[in-house]
Amino acid sequence: MKRNKEKMEAQLSEYARLAVRTGVNLREGQPLVVNSPIECAEFARRIAKEAYDSGAKDVTIVWNDEKFSRLRFEMASTEALGNYPDWRRRLYMDNATDDAAIVSVHAEDPEAFLGVAPERLATAQQAAGEALLEYRARIMSNKNAWCVISVPTEAWAKKVFPDADDAESALWEAIFSTVRITGDGEAEARWKRHTDFLRRASDFMNACAFESLHYTNEIGTDLTIHLPEGHIWAGGAEETQNGRTFVANLPTEEIYTLPHREGVDGFVAATKPLVFQGNLITGIRFRFEKGRVVSFEAEKGKVHLAKLIETDEGSARLGEVALVPYDSPISKSGILFYNTLFDENASCHLALGKAYPTCLKNGADMDTLTLLSYGVNDSLLHEDFMVGSRDLSITGTTKDGKEIPVFKNGNFTEF
Repeated sequence: MKRNKEKMEAQLSEYARLAVRTGVNLREGQPLVVNSPIECAEFARRIAKEAYDSGAKDVTIVWNDEKFSRLRFEMASTEALGNYPDWRRRLYMDNATDDAAIVSVHAEDPEAFLGVAPERLATAQQAAGEALLEYRARIMSNKNAWCVISVPTEAWAKKVFPDADDAESALWEAIFSTVRITGDGEAEARWKRHTDFLRRASDFMNACAFESLHYTNEIGTDLTIHLPEGHIWAGGAEETQNGRTFVANLPTEEIYTLPHREGVDGFVAATKPLVFQGNLITGIRFRFEKGRVVSFEAEKGKVHLAKLIETDEGSARLGEVALVPYDSPISKSGILFYNTLFDENASCHLALGKAYPTCLKNGADMDTLTLLSYGVNDSLLHEDFMVGSRDLSITGTTKDGKEIPVFKNGNFTEF
């Protein structure tokens, strides 16, 4: 695949502009933090330039390096892996309390840490989770505008397009398609129409105020999810606590809410692989009782799935319920991205771990104990897994026992 340089330049500029102006909707005088793999440095700098052009107070780029991270996981002492640097914690917290917007480039090799001892990965994740607890609470409560995007890397592109002559170009084209980028400068307008659609879907679900959702399909999923009183469906454009509109994921095709942490019962089979800690997990199957995973299977990566579930008490419970039409653009592409940002937007999904407090009425103002009393799950992690299929049916039940079809044959019945 040969790139048209002029078209590519227009698309890259439009993508950076979309991330800054629609993604985090940066205001003049506001700082920006960009989290980026070093392989994506060129595009990270492009985002920084767009931010400065938009009047940013300053831009901080936080680099990460998978190859060095693997070296450290393999060779550093266990004590070192269990200590998250305080300077790094302060970097995030100082910027967050200064009302910084955060753009994160999620572009990892799906098997970057294949063969690394799961215990060492878990030790590092636990340390980071505990150190950044306050920071993550800010982000998940929408105190700061944030946005996750992606950029091809060589290893990731070859995983997605193993037979392509130019895998990176193929992945660029796939990403541009999912984020509605053509290079014509109209992406922001297209995103406005798209987020309006997601708002209408959220409005429908909020108006129904379902007490529970029942999932079924032909691969064995038979799962009932109870929703807490006062739950809120969100999706597309969101608002920070000070009223600033932002879009947290580019792309996004979902609307989502939180389940009751003790109200999940039945069986569910994942329909796509999960990448966790640089390891691929396939063939996932869970059984829930009273909200908790009581048994699980995986065709590949079961030991890593076990570490995920065992992270803490909340990691064996659900924190998110998300609805995505099977006929969404990413699903129609037929591409398995091996990247949660994309694959979750091709499929209805659930998430183990922490719930978004903003999905409960007045939840953003509640502390952890109060949220728990309302059935809102808490955890150091939040990991999505995909459950959507062409034949997925979801039926909602209202407080008065009325059953309303929400999904039929993998798509909304109302939209």
